[in-house]
Formats: sequence, structure tokens, C-alpha cells
Amino acid sequence: MIVNAKQMLDDAKSGAYAVPHFNINNLEWTRYVLEICEELRSPVILGVSEGAAKYMGGYKTVYNIVTGLIEDLGITIPVALHLDHGKSSVACLAAIDAGFTSVMIDSSALSLLDNIAATNTVVEYAHARGVSVEAEMGHIGGAEDSAEDDIAYAKLDDCVELVNKTGIDFLAPALGSVHGLYKGEAKIDLVRMKLINDVLNIPLVLHGGTGIPDETIKGAIECGVCKININTELQVTWAAAVRSFLNNNLEVYDPRKIIGAGEFALKQSAKEKIMLFKSNNKA
Repeated sequence: MIVNAKQMLDDAKSGAYAVPHFNINNLEWTRYVLEICEELRSPVILGVSEGAAKYMGGYKTVYNIVTGLIEDLGITIPVALHLDHGKSSVACLAAIDAGFTSVMIDSSALSLLDNIAATNTVVEYAHARGVSVEAEMGHIGGAEDSAEDDIAYAKLDDCVELVNKTGIDFLAPALGSVHGLYKGEAKIDLVRMKLINDVLNIPLVLHGGTGIPDETIKGAIECGVCKININTELQVTWAAAVRSFLNNNLEVYDPRKIIGAGEFALKQSAKEKIMLFKSNNKA
């Protein structure tokens, strides 16, 4: 059974830990993540971008893969199926209709008023169906962007207005993180993060968790971050293991062996994050 993310993040906030959000890309990745989280008794949010959903066949296919694996593997931990960076209300509503239990409406590129309007459309539809909603304020860039530009950072007043006028369940304020691999050092504004947390008192989300130093991650959790998104690090770890396997096993052509060659590395990487976030034994 999959659940929405609100209760698990509220529990994380009161317990001073963060729930891992691992992006999934196919059946194997979904299985690996579920198995390691079950082993460590960690709640988990399975994140699916619009692109990943399309690659996997569609929202309903993703839903069926996740729920099927939960049943067949005997998974007992809380699992949320989350649309990551839904770029429109249409995408969010489609994911909800397919069975997703949590969605992110990312209207951060719009004006504050338009962001609020788009977010409200999703919140109204989602909450009526028991689905949690995440929104973004500011600009969480790609690795090519400069996180030092203050334009990228969420402003407190804007965050307050977005939360108060929409009733979202958790907020991703842009505070210096980027998606992908960092060029240079990650500069996360923990001071502003703590201020936003103190004023809003709802779970905060940190995107672009790959490449951020462990001490900064720990500081972010202390500042109210209850959900941390990890994607690139698992991809890089898995790809390195598979590449090494193929280089040493040129005769192998079975896709199960090729994809499976990255299982141990991916699970180890996920385990390290779970232990860092202190979500183990919180299920």
C-alpha cells in the first residue's frame, strides 16, 4: 500500500530526521530502493519526473510497477509515490488520477501570483483525494547555473505568502542547491533556511542533494528539512558499476545481468544516505 507523504514528513519534522526521496527510472531501480529501505526500516518517497514517467510507459504503468513490487516483495514500510517537478496542473492531476499519492507542482518560473494560482488548482484537487502537495519557491537550478546569484534564492515573504494562500503540505525553497553534479562548492544558505522554517513551521524540502557535504546535510535537517531528493548520485554510482562490469565481461549480453551489475553499488549509496538522514528504523 502506498500513502501520501504528509504524515511521514510531519513525523520526520518532529523526530529531527529527513525522509529520503529517491528518483526511480525503471523496475529494477524501484525494486532496489524498496528492498534497501525495507531492510533498514526507512520510510521512502519514490520520485518520478515527467520524463521518467514517459520513459517507463506512463503514470499508470509506474503506479502498477510500484504497487506490484510492494505486494510481491512484501514491503511493509511507508512508501509514497511522488510526481517530481510537475510542470503544470495538467501533469499533476494526471498523476493523481493514475494513483500517485503525492505531487510537486513546480510553478517557480512564474510570478508569485501565478505560482499561487497554479498551486491552488493542484492543492484543491489533490487534498480532496488524500494526496499531498509540494511546491517550490525561488529557482533550483541545474549544475550549469550559478547558485551564487541571489535571484535563485527564495525570499521569506514570498514563501509565507505561497504557503498561507495555498495550504501546501511541504515547501521546497531554493537556497543554493542545484540539480545534477555541482561545479565547485555547494553554497547552501542555512541561515535563510532556518528563518523560513521558524516562520512557517512546515516540512521543508532540499532538492539537488547530490554533492552536498554531509555536515551541510546535517545542518539542513536541523533547520527543518524533512525530505531530501537524491537522483544523480545513484545514477553515477550505478553507471560506474555497470561500466566496470561490461568492461570486464565483454561476452555478457543478458540485460538482467547488465542492469543487475549496479544493484550492490546503488543499494550501498542509498544506504549511506538513509543513515546520514537518520531515517533508518523510523518506519
